[in-house]
Amino acid sequence: MTRSPEHLPTRPTWRCQACGIAWPCSAAKLRLLGRYRHDRAALIAHLTALQREAAVQLAELDGGTPRVDVAERFAGWARPR
Repeated sequence: MTRSPEHLPTRPTWRCQACGIAWPCSAAKLRLLGRYRHDRAALIAHLTALQREAAVQLAELDGGTPRVDVAERFAGWARPR
């Protein structure tokens, strides 16, 4: 029985290892919400740290131009509405 790959980021492109779309994909978001279901502040802190790392790496891939969508992509979805 083969295990399907986890929905984790591939650095420095920040695409999902399992499905290839921009990370965090829907499956990764569900996994993160489950893991941090009792501590939303810790989830946002974790995502913010990843956001900082991704912003640097994605800018390097884009000739040094900062990406404007990184904040919403990484942490915006996890904030309570």
